[in-house]
Amino acid sequence: MNRKILIVEDEPSVAELLYDYLKASHYSPHVIDNGMEVKPWVRRHNPALILLDIMLPELDGVAVCRELRTFSTVPIIMTTARVDEVDRLLGLELGADDYICKPYSPREVVARVKAVLRRTENGEQDRTANPITIDEAGYRVLLKDKNLNLTAVEFQLFVTLYAQPGRIFSRDQLIDTIYPDRRIVNDRTIDSHIKKLRIKISNIQPGFELIHSVYGVGYKYEES
Repeated sequence: MNRKILIVEDEPSVAELLYDYLKASHYSPHVIDNGMEVKPWVRRHNPALILLDIMLPELDGVAVCRELRTFSTVPIIMTTARVDEVDRLLGLELGADDYICKPYSPREVVARVKAVLRRTENGEQDRTANPITIDEAGYRVLLKDKNLNLTAVEFQLFVTLYAQPGRIFSRDQLIDTIYPDRRIVNDRTIDSHIKKLRIKISNIQPGFELIHSVYGVGYKYEES
């Protein structure tokens, strides 16, 4: 079982406290104090979960979360001393799995870590009969062991939806996820990508619907 927990926190005393509590709970924590270092570390080490502070030097936690969601579905718990509702919603819309406001008890953090990992593990167990296989390293999605042959953008779009089944994503949220460089893209571009995804799925499994339209809102992943 993967026990690696990445702590992204630039306050040494807080990072040390979290490290000690997680270590005592039989996890394998690692501390990074700079947002720029997170993405390459995650690619190399594949942690089970990330504790991500929003206020970080060079690259803040919101930007880090956005970067991570372009290639990884690793559970993320965001932490911050800024408790205004805009930050709270922004963090969760970016794909964070939970949110903790400072000051917090390290015991509460450990409890949240356990809860999120338990929820994630249960979700993986529920998918044991799932015909979908995600190969993130190879940018491949397999349906019943057959490659959908997705483009890089189609892959990111599919993985974003797949990572949170049932969650409805607006077109703007999907654009922010698959185009992190903030280029100007017509929201109907998403519709075009979704159409191509559906065709590729149907070519392998006719009538098997995975990506559903929610009228006036956006799209969600849900097995029919």
